[in-house]
Amino acid sequence: MGQVADRIANLSASETLAMSQKSSELKAQGFDVINLSVGEPDFYTPDHIKEAAKKAIDGNYSFYSPVTGFPSLRKAICAKLEKENNLTFQPEQIVCSNGAKQSVYNALLSVVNAGDEVIIPAPYWVSYIEMVKLAEGTSVIVSAGIEQNFKITATQLENAITPKTRAIILCSPSNPTGSIYSKAELEGLANVLAKHPNIIILADEIYEHINYVGKHESIAQFENVRDRVVIINGVSKGYAMTGWRLGWIAAPKWIADACNKLQGQVTSGPSSITQKAAEAAYTGDQSCVETMRVAFERRRDLVYKLTSEIEGFKIEKPDGAFYVFPDCSFYFGKSFNGRKIENSGDLAMFLLEEGHVACVAGQAFGAPNCIRFSYATADELLVEALKRVKETLAKLK
Repeated sequence: MGQVADRIANLSASETLAMSQKSSELKAQGFDVINLSVGEPDFYTPDHIKEAAKKAIDGNYSFYSPVTGFPSLRKAICAKLEKENNLTFQPEQIVCSNGAKQSVYNALLSVVNAGDEVIIPAPYWVSYIEMVKLAEGTSVIVSAGIEQNFKITATQLENAITPKTRAIILCSPSNPTGSIYSKAELEGLANVLAKHPNIIILADEIYEHINYVGKHESIAQFENVRDRVVIINGVSKGYAMTGWRLGWIAAPKWIADACNKLQGQVTSGPSSITQKAAEAAYTGDQSCVETMRVAFERRRDLVYKLTSEIEGFKIEKPDGAFYVFPDCSFYFGKSFNGRKIENSGDLAMFLLEEGHVACVAGQAFGAPNCIRFSYATADELLVEALKRVKETLAKLK
């Protein structure tokens, strides 16, 4: 009794969700906690998207959809890829899922066998490692520090490839760093991968629209690897639809077919109402996306300035997403009231309990010297939060 399966016992809990939960618990106790741990836009879903959902309810879109999503939504995604990314896909290459997280998981389970290696550049999103574990694969971590703006090089990639390498996961714009691979950098990686035709490339582009350096670049644009790229995207970040749960892949048909087969046995298609809302997101007025992007860029500039002024922090200015990821190792070994900071986990907990600011330790992202702050919240809260961080860290000696 009470014994869970080994696959669950060996699985780590999501550190980002855990910190958010701890923040909520302190708030419930009456503490004024500012939560900078969650990767979620603070904007409301745009009105025209909500209206499409209401219309779908009134139109009785209350039945199962195809497993891969309504044809009209998949056509809309293909049109988006053609218009925004100059990439040609057919609707049968699109699989819509219950969030981009499920899309990543579907793709990994569809191509990774027990013992296969999956290259994951670090810093990485917390769930990649655990998903590979569930697929019975082995994560091969390639670290890129702050001195290279958290981006791996073609040489690093080449050195990490072995006969067991089955896939690589690239996230650009990046969670947790906000780094973006340039076209030239992606081309360098593509040229390496082109020499290894059995490697599948999972391109997590969920933060595509939150970009402060210009046009989004996808590794799928390069002809020498295009037939092995699985683009992962969705509506959660760019359209402020995190709770709606709609992600998708654009993939070679054999991978799309495999994901369709898997999803058909696990969840079937995503919410019918959400699909009609997502269709409106892709086919409707796009000015809301730019409005939110501009607001995030303003916050990026504000948070970068304030974080740069904190003693001991080393920081790169992020090019996208809505996170800053400073190196905080200056504080390791320092103490306050008998409490010693040994690592970024200790520091994150110290900031939560002493400064009432929630953030996430870098060790959860494969970067133990760093700490992640989300700036997807109001400007005045960001100013107050970083004031608290600065004052709280000043107590450490």
